[in-house]
Amino acid sequence: MKRKEINPADAHALLENSIFYYQGEPAGTVAAHDPELDALNYDQCFIRDFVSGALIFLIEGKTDIVKNFLIHTLALQKHDKRMDCFEPGAGLMPASYKVVHEEGGDELLGDFGNHAIGRVPPVDSGFWWLFLLRAYVKKSGDMSFAHQPEFQEGIKLILELCLLSRFEMFPTLLVPDGSFMIDRRMGVYGHPLEIQALFYIAMRSARELLRSDNEDGRSYLQAIKSRLGSLRFHIREYYWLDFKRLNEIHRFESEQFGKNAVNKFNIYPGSIPHWVTLWMPDRGGYLAGNLGPGQIDFRFFSEGNLMAILGSLSSEEESQGIIQLIEKRWDDLVGRMPLKIAFPAVENLEWEIVTGSDPKNPPWSYHNGGNWPVLIWPLVAACQKMGRPDLGEKALKIAGDRLIEDEWPEYYDGKNGRLIGKEARRYQTWTISGYLLGKMLQENPESLSLMSFDEDPEIQGCPV
Repeated sequence: MKRKEINPADAHALLENSIFYYQGEPAGTVAAHDPELDALNYDQCFIRDFVSGALIFLIEGKTDIVKNFLIHTLALQKHDKRMDCFEPGAGLMPASYKVVHEEGGDELLGDFGNHAIGRVPPVDSGFWWLFLLRAYVKKSGDMSFAHQPEFQEGIKLILELCLLSRFEMFPTLLVPDGSFMIDRRMGVYGHPLEIQALFYIAMRSARELLRSDNEDGRSYLQAIKSRLGSLRFHIREYYWLDFKRLNEIHRFESEQFGKNAVNKFNIYPGSIPHWVTLWMPDRGGYLAGNLGPGQIDFRFFSEGNLMAILGSLSSEEESQGIIQLIEKRWDDLVGRMPLKIAFPAVENLEWEIVTGSDPKNPPWSYHNGGNWPVLIWPLVAACQKMGRPDLGEKALKIAGDRLIEDEWPEYYDGKNGRLIGKEARRYQTWTISGYLLGKMLQENPESLSLMSFDEDPEIQGCPV
């Protein structure tokens, strides 16, 4: 039996139907419209979920909905986010928000993690907000919007949360489990790649948006300039993994002391998992999932690697290597539905320890090796940026053969992504918009500039 073919107009109608309104104006998109399941928090607009839809609206010239979204989320930045008797910093952006209709009028209700499962803070929300603010300004040409005092203050509050001095020797950002797209316990505590890539992009966005005609703005710009160079050096130098690097780690001496130590993070060669020595191709590589004292997370995390390419956090050679690895390990990472969020899954006793026996994250499901169609858009964008639009087209063809028939699920299960996710919502908005944005990028490659950053020669790396 022949599969249904996706009609972009029908998919776009579903995206339009997901828009909700505040005081009569469009304010965001709900996470999902699954008619068979309770809404729970899927009736809210999540900042990270809204990104792909927002980029579609910008490409189409429908800037008002993105403008309204930026205004409303900024207004929520200072709202009460108290959990018990503690309130986090003012710069924390909500993970999601929704409109509550009451007799006295509409009210915006934000969730900063104080309502979320596990009460995890959304570290990535502020970064995605800056990414969208920069995209809006590039599309509209309205820099005065970002230069308004309330927006300048909002940008600085986000930066203050990230650039404060801490008990840290590294330029990377220390964050807890569950603070980004992987919003449950998955062994990503520390310095996960996705946050570092988004942090880098957020600083580059802020650098374009901050006013430099006052002393306060110049001080933030100087702090950004210093951090950008050190962060870029750190990621390129220490997170990069290829076969040559594996051989070096395999021969590391541990317990080295002093400035001239080669094994600077005291990584034990015995910690190299057996799977990676078989899986790593002769050519190509990727950025490790996490790095800290005595630890490298050798898992491949798609979002972090793809956003590192789009932000030019990875070098040109490394970016090409990531695309090469995706091509050579296509069956593992793409399979029957682009794209696996993490590879490989953690299983057996390791799964019990790492996830706490999380029933929603069993091996090869959800965050533990599940396949997420929303990742089509950064995959297509990264492939375009690296001169491989053919791979993006191939991924879109695979997705287009299934998504409409499966009713746009949130995620897929199994080693090859063949099964619809066990607890996946259908008519998931970011699944719809992730696919549509990928299609639009193929048809309008010039739109890549809204979500991509070129290598910046002014960013100075480490002098060593």
